[in-house]
Amino acid sequence: MTRNYNTYKEILQQPAVWKKAFRTVLERKAEIKSFLDRHISEGYQFILTGAGTSAYIGDALEPALYNTLLKGARSLATTDIITAPEQYFGPESKVVLVSFARSGNSPESVGAVRAVEKTAGKVAHIFITCNAEGELAKMKGRNILCILLPPETNDLSLAMTSSYSTMLLTCSLIANIDHIEEEEAHIDLLSLCVEKAMKEYEPAIKEITTRKFTRAVFLGSGPLKGVAEESRLKLQELTDGAIMCAFDSFLGFRHGPKAIVKQDSLMVYILSPDPKVLRYELDLIGQVNSNNKVIASVVVCQQKPAELPKDSYHLCVETGLPLSFPAYYGCVSNIFVAQLLGFYKSIDCGLCPDTPSVSGNISRVVEGVTLYI
Repeated sequence: MTRNYNTYKEILQQPAVWKKAFRTVLERKAEIKSFLDRHISEGYQFILTGAGTSAYIGDALEPALYNTLLKGARSLATTDIITAPEQYFGPESKVVLVSFARSGNSPESVGAVRAVEKTAGKVAHIFITCNAEGELAKMKGRNILCILLPPETNDLSLAMTSSYSTMLLTCSLIANIDHIEEEEAHIDLLSLCVEKAMKEYEPAIKEITTRKFTRAVFLGSGPLKGVAEESRLKLQELTDGAIMCAFDSFLGFRHGPKAIVKQDSLMVYILSPDPKVLRYELDLIGQVNSNNKVIASVVVCQQKPAELPKDSYHLCVETGLPLSFPAYYGCVSNIFVAQLLGFYKSIDCGLCPDTPSVSGNISRVVEGVTLYI
């Protein structure tokens, strides 16, 4: 029964699809490098954009790409650009708009392109999209670089899974295009570790979803805060809002948002591999455990820290990646936990994971948006 759902297939296929995406980028190295070199040398600013899940890709990558060709890239959602583009761009602006889009057909995807071109002085585009028939994929021009991902990434289900992780990974590969051949070892290891971790931890993740929590909190630091943001959405949308979810950074959570923690909560801690950052995260976990009783706590990490008390969690998911693994690839390894939590909790709630929105409040491609551009 489980394997009949598109959502389930699209979660499990991710490690294999990442390898295909690597080949896609590698085969276009010369074209991608020429495009980047030209715009970097001319002082263009890179803007990472999308709506919803696609926007969260940029939120994770902005802090992760600091040591790559795209250092200084800014994450700015299409939904913010469209409403007031003049607050972000002007005649002096030189912008490379990096658009993440599963379908490439949402009103905001196309609208942001128009808004930036109308407002900024000079504009170029990188479209990272999953749909060959989408409006973005069909746009042509010398100032456009379109990276079309393997067709499997164009998720059939409502929730973005393969599309999210593969678009994030592809942008990271583009940011390292100068030495792309050397990145294959990283992608192979990432795929191997995540595939193994999925098989090992899926039963335990499924068991967590049988517990009667009605709210969940996802915490992460740096790039992993962006992953926590997407994790929050996966559980919430796949349960049609039956599970109310929040996200934050570990330090930020103390400043008011921690009020959400009640006895009916699930806590998911996505730990940093950086020992300096980890100190703050372990302190917060200790504080929550001292002050609150929650239904379950899940720790997600690359390697389980020796300092993590055994009684501070119900499940610890280790992806198995080395702590030194590049953050712009490593952050991708954590998302399957939230995806599986959302998938199995959707079933636990009596919903169909492929089409969980009984209310009709959300759809695969957003509807009802009027563009005033």
